[in-house]
Amino acid sequence: MIQNKVAYITGGTKGIGFGIAEILLKNGVSVAFSGRKRDDVAKVEEELRKISENVLGIVSDVRSLESENEAVKSIKDKFGQLDFVIANAGLGIFKPVDELTSEEWNDMIETNLTGVFYTLKASVEELKKTEGYYITISSLAGANFFENGTGYNASKFGVVGFTQAAMIDLRKYNIKSTVIMPGSVATHFNGNIPSEKDAWKIQPEDMGNLVLDVLKMNPRVLPSKIEFRASQPGK
Repeated sequence: MIQNKVAYITGGTKGIGFGIAEILLKNGVSVAFSGRKRDDVAKVEEELRKISENVLGIVSDVRSLESENEAVKSIKDKFGQLDFVIANAGLGIFKPVDELTSEEWNDMIETNLTGVFYTLKASVEELKKTEGYYITISSLAGANFFENGTGYNASKFGVVGFTQAAMIDLRKYNIKSTVIMPGSVATHFNGNIPSEKDAWKIQPEDMGNLVLDVLKMNPRVLPSKIEFRASQPGK
């Protein structure tokens, strides 16, 4: 079901996006991924080519619809189709609401929420052709609010609602949509440097395997919303 398919992963230069790219490439999926920084994209593309030649690194900013349109065009030009879209790009700034600046608020909303819309908007016509799959990476912060999380919570709650509504809009085209809501993941998110202290957390390859499992499910079923957490809390 996934052999010879083509996936596009936003925010694919590290962390969750990179973990998904690795797993999909190892299972016969051609992968395009994007990031904002050209040097990072080039470095990761070279690394992923050790797994498969069927990889394309793209410099794109999900905050720009024009940029995402160009990304999808590049994918079509190289691979001829687009089957799976994983909207993963995101950032977090954690401050009390009275200290959060309007610039920080806008950066989170534009990247985490508007970005998933632009990525879908740019790719939806291709997904109609392939009866493809659209996956967003939200967070357990999209269901559980916490101190210093106003901007991040707002964006991730929004991603959950957006994806669920898009699922209803798109299923008449046989496009499936799933929102994945991970808890603590061992990545560089929010300035963290992964180490042994993160061994209890979800690992990027765990996220990759989850996405793989979702894509391989029988077409008659749709896991529209998935909460995904570490089996044991950190110590």
